[in-house]
Amino acid sequence: MQRRSRGINTGLILLLSQIFHVGISNIPPVTLAILILNIWFFLNPLKPLFESCLSVEKCYQQKDWQRLLLSPLHHADDWHLYFNMASMLWKGINLERRLGSRWFAYVIVTFSLLTGVVYLFLEFALAEFMNEPGFRRNCAVGFSGVLFALKVLNNHYCPGGFANILGFPVPNRFACWAELVAIHFISPGTSFAGHLAGILVGLMYTHGPLKKIMKKCAGIFSSSMHYYGHQYHFNSSGYSRYPEYYPYGQPGYSEDISRNYDAYTAGLSEEEQLERALRASLWDRGTSGPSPPPYGFHLSAEEEMRRQRLRRFDHQ
Repeated sequence: MQRRSRGINTGLILLLSQIFHVGISNIPPVTLAILILNIWFFLNPLKPLFESCLSVEKCYQQKDWQRLLLSPLHHADDWHLYFNMASMLWKGINLERRLGSRWFAYVIVTFSLLTGVVYLFLEFALAEFMNEPGFRRNCAVGFSGVLFALKVLNNHYCPGGFANILGFPVPNRFACWAELVAIHFISPGTSFAGHLAGILVGLMYTHGPLKKIMKKCAGIFSSSMHYYGHQYHFNSSGYSRYPEYYPYGQPGYSEDISRNYDAYTAGLSEEEQLERALRASLWDRGTSGPSPPPYGFHLSAEEEMRRQRLRRFDHQ
């Protein structure tokens, strides 16, 4: 393996600092594995960037299909790694808790491959319709396409609230599109097609047939994947699985039933919830009493009274 040139990687240092502030034990396993894998390949790339980036010319015309696997795991520099993995840290904590580790890992692998395929299709279509061969040579690298797909999922499960895009409040359901435009407004060198591909893959999952196809492809073990059955509570001493949990009292309910997710996110943006996570982690380390609900979650007055009654019953 070839190592990157030595030097002070400020973005990498900030990323590691953020991970340790959240707490290794507070990060669910698949999310943690993705962070470690991307950091490892940044420090020890399998191939140079120009041999791992994704383009129509290299992948389709020259049949170098391994780039579909390599491109999401390689980053151009330490800041590219930092922004992508800091975003993955938040989205992973939120979505892996909701979907369960096995299904979340399945989603990550599927999104990584599909985002690359859709990106190649978009670049090929642009090259054909605009008669511009240069689109075939556009080469993209990084995890950001997958992150845009995950952002679509997160906004689908938490439709309420607003995101802050360049200082403007944007409803969560439109945040992906606003962020797509904003990123290319402030950083024109990024891959517009790569980010758009991620959004399209996310929409294929939330509003298209992708989720049903994935369930069918899961085969014999799909019946054991309870998307809400793998609930985890995270704190500084580790995470533990709750008993099988069904939000409406019994299995078989569709996850597409309308729910008030603001009751769980407290109406906070991603940045605010990540900040709350950091504070909760630090608070939990320094306090021996009951820990606050993690990552911006809060309980209504009725739910809190129910918890207190249960505590009294347990002590009787």
